Amino acid sequence: MERIKIAQLGIGHNHGEEKMKAFRKFPEIFDVVGVCEPDPVWLERRKDLPGYAGLPFLTQEELFAIPGLQAVSVEADVKDLDAAALACIQRGYHIHMDKPGGENFREFERLMLLAKEKRRVVQMGYMYRYNPAIRYALDLAKEGRLGKIFEIDTQMSTCHPVAYRQWLQSFSCGTMYIFGCHLLDMIFQVLGPDYQKLTPYLRQTKPEEVALRDNALAVVEYPDATCTVRTASVEVNGFGRRQLVICGTEGTVEVKPLEGPPTVTVSFAKDNPPTYQDTKQVVEVAQMTGRYDLMAQDFAAYIRGEKRNPFDHDYEIALQKATLQACGLPTD
Repeated sequence: MERIKIAQLGIGHNHGEEKMKAFRKFPEIFDVVGVCEPDPVWLERRKDLPGYAGLPFLTQEELFAIPGLQAVSVEADVKDLDAAALACIQRGYHIHMDKPGGENFREFERLMLLAKEKRRVVQMGYMYRYNPAIRYALDLAKEGRLGKIFEIDTQMSTCHPVAYRQWLQSFSCGTMYIFGCHLLDMIFQVLGPDYQKLTPYLRQTKPEEVALRDNALAVVEYPDATCTVRTASVEVNGFGRRQLVICGTEGTVEVKPLEGPPTVTVSFAKDNPPTYQDTKQVVEVAQMTGRYDLMAQDFAAYIRGEKRNPFDHDYEIALQKATLQACGLPTD
């Protein structure tokens, strides 16, 4: 089968090099033809990273002029993602676009609707969609094995150094913006995007160090369920407390931490009469061998029409809208 000719636009995103490694891991699927980084600061910082070894660095004009180019991995700095993605869609390329979309909802919506009109694949870089532990928990809920879902609790926090929090400060609501989108995605996969109300609670814990909303909570309300999204950049052992908990009338599943490696526990009502004891059981799930490997393979399958992207353009628009609302930003 003919290989998919792909290039990368931008190296400023923190996941950019690892994405490139994933595409290059499958030379029978992808023909990686070059990289472009218009920002000289990012170019100087990251051009010599191992993931880009041996690849030509091109101007944007040179990249778009590559004969037979089919797809572009958009890995620009977060603030530049929407503009870079739109430029690719306008030229008819399929794109893998890292997350999150920009803070201007209408700009993100525009590029997604254009991609939908042109029938171009847009795969967003939500890597937890491919995490086996999270997939197990979400599938339990979606298959009805937990009964009626009434609560989902999600958390993704870290104790970031000052320099990282200064970078987050460049966004209107850094911590929720960068991490909350992952958690809202998990909630949407179970309960869908048609929530009744979303309320953000945004706080500053260490404004004397960085003027950043570094401690944030969003409450998402559905007709029969409430969900919480909590993110912080100042939580000691925050990585260890990253979690997904889904509660239903017939059972509860918990993933904690979310990776590195994750631990999954379940409790089913049929096996556990009402008690004040902790009755959860550990479940063994497959370990992820490459954080972005399955994502890269799926991207090729979507382009070739071998699989349908379950996260279509309308889904991604709804997810971005919720993310911005959780940040207290306008979406009209």
